[in-house]
Amino acid sequence: MTKASPIQPKLFQFLKQLESNNDREWFNENKPRFQAEVQEPALELIEQLSSPMKKSAPMIRVIAKKTGGSLMRIYRDTRFSKDKRPYKTNVGISLRHEAEQDIHAPGFYIHLAADECFLGAGCWRPERNSLAAIRASIAEDPSGWKRARDNKKLNAHFHLAGESLKTAPRDYPKDHAMIEDLRRIDFILVAPLPRKLLTGKDVIGDLMERIRAARPMMRFLCDAIDVPY
Repeated sequence: MTKASPIQPKLFQFLKQLESNNDREWFNENKPRFQAEVQEPALELIEQLSSPMKKSAPMIRVIAKKTGGSLMRIYRDTRFSKDKRPYKTNVGISLRHEAEQDIHAPGFYIHLAADECFLGAGCWRPERNSLAAIRASIAEDPSGWKRARDNKKLNAHFHLAGESLKTAPRDYPKDHAMIEDLRRIDFILVAPLPRKLLTGKDVIGDLMERIRAARPMMRFLCDAIDVPY
């Protein structure tokens, strides 16, 4: 039986108001609203994702906890930032690979904000060894990389995003046949999430359709760094 989406317009209304009232006094006064309209719905979304994710990608951890789980903190780390606003104005849900503690492994990320919502998949700024392994896999198996990158189901939802080097990475010639992909420093897919989808009756089905569509890229990246997918 399909469950109603826990994500409702009140969540986005709160985040929009937080943009204009990003201070501790306002947030403390409205903390019960934050918990009821933002935090609890996000945790319920994570909980609803748990079972289908175990079937489709059991190595991805889906943990519905207020702290120490998949829901990211609303509090910003301002210690080394000129921007001293104390709160994030988005909900971040990070679904990490079980190998994340030992290696920078691919995962999923759900971003909910008043102005933009999306599903991310892959590796954002992989550390040096993981990045080198991914590049080596592209160079050694360009056909496999192209099959993952150009998969029709994947491209029906996602586009490749992130930044690239301005020149060729070390150990690769500038005229390498795969140089555009080898220059990448991010290997992330982004799928826009319309608000109607997020508040709709089959939000879990729609999210899982996209997560399954990302499998060719996720498998290529995981194979490259020798972790399961």
